[in-house]
Amino acid sequence: MVKRFGISLDDDLLSGFDTLISRKGYQNRSEAIRDLIREALMEEDWRTGERIGTGIVMIVYDHHQYNLAQKVTGLQHSHYQVVVSSLHTHLDAHNCLEVIILKGKGGVIREIADNIISTRGVQFGRFIPAATEKKPHKE
Repeated sequence: MVKRFGISLDDDLLSGFDTLISRKGYQNRSEAIRDLIREALMEEDWRTGERIGTGIVMIVYDHHQYNLAQKVTGLQHSHYQVVVSSLHTHLDAHNCLEVIILKGKGGVIREIADNIISTRGVQFGRFIPAATEKKPHKE
């Protein structure tokens, strides 16, 4: 069931929002607002840390740096229950991009992601919360 509600925005904010939704290809404001609300709710779920979620860790590192690739792989193996998959690609002769998909309790995933990203030698790292399990529907 879809419910309607109204919101009030000043002209500048509405103009900026319309530009954003046009650039992103939304068909209407409602679609964009629904996505913003879903994103805010998901971020709140991640903040509490208890709900099961899926997240993505992306890192870039120089694979020639002593023992770094082994450390990253070791961290993944030590959390094999949470690491769903990983993708390793060579960016150039020295640098690699690794994408690691994690699934588990939000707080646990964040801790693992932080450990991987903060590994000495990682040049760039980012954690992207992708989804959380939906709450059971009330009957």
